[in-house]
Amino acid sequence: MLKKLYIQNYALIEQLSIPFYKGFSVITGETGAGKSILLGAINLLLGQRADSKSIRAGEEKCIIEAEFQVGSYNLKPFFEANQLDYHSECILRREVLITGKSRAFINDTPVNLTQMRELGDYLIDIHSQHQNLLLSQESFQMDVIDVMAQNDDLLVVYKEVFMDWQKKTKRLSQLIQEAEEGKTQQDYLQFQLEQLEEANLVKGELERLEETFELQSHAEEIKATLYRLNSVLDNDDKGVLSLLNEGVRSLRDLSKVFPSSNMLSERLSSVYIELKDIYHEITREEEHIEFDPIELEQIQNRLNLIYSLQQKHRAQTIEELIELKEEYKNQLTTISSLEDEIKELNKQITLSFDEVKVKAKELSKRRKKAALQFEKEIVEHLVPLGMKNVQFQVKCDKRKQPNQWGEDVITFLFSANKNTPLQPLSAVASGGEIARVMLSLKAMMVGKMQLPTIIFDEIDTGVSGEIAERMAIIMEEMSTNDKQVISITHLPQIAARGKTHYKVYKKDDEHQTHSHISELNDNERVEEIAQMVSGSTLTQAALDNAKELLGFL
Repeated sequence: MLKKLYIQNYALIEQLSIPFYKGFSVITGETGAGKSILLGAINLLLGQRADSKSIRAGEEKCIIEAEFQVGSYNLKPFFEANQLDYHSECILRREVLITGKSRAFINDTPVNLTQMRELGDYLIDIHSQHQNLLLSQESFQMDVIDVMAQNDDLLVVYKEVFMDWQKKTKRLSQLIQEAEEGKTQQDYLQFQLEQLEEANLVKGELERLEETFELQSHAEEIKATLYRLNSVLDNDDKGVLSLLNEGVRSLRDLSKVFPSSNMLSERLSSVYIELKDIYHEITREEEHIEFDPIELEQIQNRLNLIYSLQQKHRAQTIEELIELKEEYKNQLTTISSLEDEIKELNKQITLSFDEVKVKAKELSKRRKKAALQFEKEIVEHLVPLGMKNVQFQVKCDKRKQPNQWGEDVITFLFSANKNTPLQPLSAVASGGEIARVMLSLKAMMVGKMQLPTIIFDEIDTGVSGEIAERMAIIMEEMSTNDKQVISITHLPQIAARGKTHYKVYKKDDEHQTHSHISELNDNERVEEIAQMVSGSTLTQAALDNAKELLGFL
């Protein structure tokens, strides 16, 4: 419930602080006095887009702040979910800067407009004339019936299964597209894979092949060189090994007369042993090296194959080619598995859709039951409002395909006169009739919703006299059970029914025009309602009429 509203530097309002109470309150004032300014300020607290032009001339920012009593409205989960401090009293504040930026706060904690808007939806419902257009919207008519059927919990469940079905259906479309694209690539991938598999590539193979190719390409040159070295090392008595061996023996023969020859002979013996080992190694290498033109051609062909694959696939190594081969395998495996995945997903979609239909039928059954009761009650509300011949029907058709609300198409059919066929409400109802229908809807829905505060902005357009008084009685009845109903009105019959009466008015000083709002006492109410009856000139008859409306006579 709205307890207090504070406005500073907003439009024509310099500063005001006004308390509000539970029950039925009315706000009156001349056209242009600032009632729309008041609503604009409240709308800012409900997350409406801010405009720096709304800041009072000459000021840097405006502040709108409201205090609400929220202890009995089960809003603690909202505060916990948004990590906000929860108390039975809640303060919403909005600041709009001259730069065009704005800031929003809930209990002094900065929040974004989405959070403020969500909380505002729980606290206040502002019904203005343009909201009558909602009656032409299928979604609004559906919402009305769902409220009457108290379908909140079932709708949550339905939307979960519906979203699951949609998600799986979307995934199926993606898989089908992937499968179609995969089929166009499958032959190409298969050809590339077979080519790489036929190559039978082995890690490290390229280096070994290149080494062998170089060896075979120069086999004769290598063999000739090794042969010459062998001849130098072992050529009968003239070879290096024979000469070294003779030298070792000669030095040993001098050992008796030349002691140093022992050390020299040992050193020379070591050289001889090393050269002899080298000689044997060269001999072995020479024997193994044989030029094989067939092998050379095979190696050349193998290298050409590898080089061509590297160039084709832009690979630097055989390892990259092997990785690419595995990638082709995986892609082909994925393509071949898509058909199985599509079949399995089709089964899941069928099961999900069956669940959607079950929940949709539950919704439809409850809506049709609620619609029958709704038709009866709306007529009972409208007849006292001057529509004694009113006919009202809720038409429930079935969709070809369920949507997020189920499988129903809800249409309100209306006729205000006898022997006039029922037609869609928005197509045949006048402005005054629409206003009365909307008031009746709100009256019926308020008992089934947690909404604590409802503000009617000139819902009395197009009506007067006895009908206006009956509308006032309905709003008064809506304000019971800790509800708060505020009506902005031009009609004395409605203003007189208010438990609390506020007046919006303008005053001029030397520099500017200011809008004010004040709570009226009994005498002030008599004068205000008398002026609403007779105009600016107060007559005794108007004063007596006002007192009679207020029940003071």
